[in-house]
Amino acid sequence: MVARANVLGVDPGTKRIGLAIADTETRFAHPLVVLDATATSIDRIVEIANEHDVVTIVVGKPIGLSGRAGPAVETQKVFVEKLRSRTDIPIEEFDERLTTVVAEAGLRASGSRPEQRKDKRDAIAAQLLLQGFLDATA
Repeated sequence: MVARANVLGVDPGTKRIGLAIADTETRFAHPLVVLDATATSIDRIVEIANEHDVVTIVVGKPIGLSGRAGPAVETQKVFVEKLRSRTDIPIEEFDERLTTVVAEAGLRASGSRPEQRKDKRDAIAAQLLLQGFLDATA
């Protein structure tokens, strides 16, 4: 049996980090997990990437509606630098514009309670980010 190569989507935030996964064959992203943003988050992301045979990590880049880098871009740059320093897996950055807003709207429409939305929103935002990347690079 041939192992599938996977792509990991990362939606970094100051409180939580959403992760999503897709295999390179089907190119269909799905939510994976939400991590608390802590000092060990980068190491956990690398562990998850290694566990899932990830060949590329896609990190959300905070771009504003105007198309310019948003206020969180400096924090994201530091995050990406730390991630790059801990893994040899190639890292791509991709526009995460409105992913959290769309994820929240979808969860609200599904009738989920606020506490359920908080637990799922960031992984779904990572899924949207990753699917956008996969679609743009098809």
